[in-house]
Amino acid sequence: MSSTETSPIVRTVASTQSEMTEIILPNDANTLGNLLGGRLMHFIDLTGAMAAYRHTRTHVVTAAMDHIDFIQPVHVGDLLILKSSVNRAFNTSVEVGVKVWVEHPQTGSMLHVASAYLVFVAIDKDGKRQKVSGLQPETANEIRRYGDALRRREYREAEVARRKKAKAATAPQSPDPIRV
Repeated sequence: MSSTETSPIVRTVASTQSEMTEIILPNDANTLGNLLGGRLMHFIDLTGAMAAYRHTRTHVVTAAMDHIDFIQPVHVGDLLILKSSVNRAFNTSVEVGVKVWVEHPQTGSMLHVASAYLVFVAIDKDGKRQKVSGLQPETANEIRRYGDALRRREYREAEVARRKKAKAATAPQSPDPIRV
């Protein structure tokens, strides 16, 4: 999709849904046999990118992992199930929500173990930002997540402005040539 297009097609949340399943092996775990947090973040990033790609139909790069909750540990031998979908599309970016469950293979019981929000930016093969299609939420839950995504974006933008202001205030000043 070209950045010069003015009215890209609108996609549904359902069309962006992605799922990934992994079995947790010893090389994924720490010395206690629990899944490493960084490895879980990697799986979340991959699953989120799949949803973003399905929506944008172009290359995407991770711009932010806004929030992640590690709710329960995941153990060697567990089946990890990650589900993602686009919460909202902006101009050249999308917010994706990822929920993670563990399935205990012997019992089949499912437990919610993590959730995260990520922002992906759509780019072309040369790294130039690309306009993304709109998103049409259809269910009450999708409409809620759509509104929540805008609030998180506003918070992210305010935080960036706060950091810039703090950095400018603490930047080293050039020495005053008059003072000796």
